[in-house]
Amino acid sequence: MLSSVLILLVAIIHVYILILEMFLWDTRVGRKAFKLSADFSAVTKVLAGNQGLYNGFLAAGLFYGVWLGESGFQFKIFFLICVLIAGIFGAITANRKILYVQALPALIAIAALLLQ
Repeated sequence: MLSSVLILLVAIIHVYILILEMFLWDTRVGRKAFKLSADFSAVTKVLAGNQGLYNGFLAAGLFYGVWLGESGFQFKIFFLICVLIAGIFGAITANRKILYVQALPALIAIAALLLQ
């Protein structure tokens, strides 16, 4: 039960990121969340939308794994590892905060899943 709650939390974080990147990137809310200038957000809007879509795929995989229950173990592990790797890469290349917002929750969910 704990692992499912943590996995759902990771999935919801990625739905939130999808919304920020796909729909709010070039708005005051999106610029504030990512500390962007108006010029930069306008130029990178299409790229951010693409990133948001990928975050949506991660969330969808996690939701599907939870929906499958015990038989979704491999889905859950695979998508959590994808989130973890993306979070580590993002922390190295973009912003260290990504390590705590994305990678750490995924790592905690992986640990909970493996210890159940």
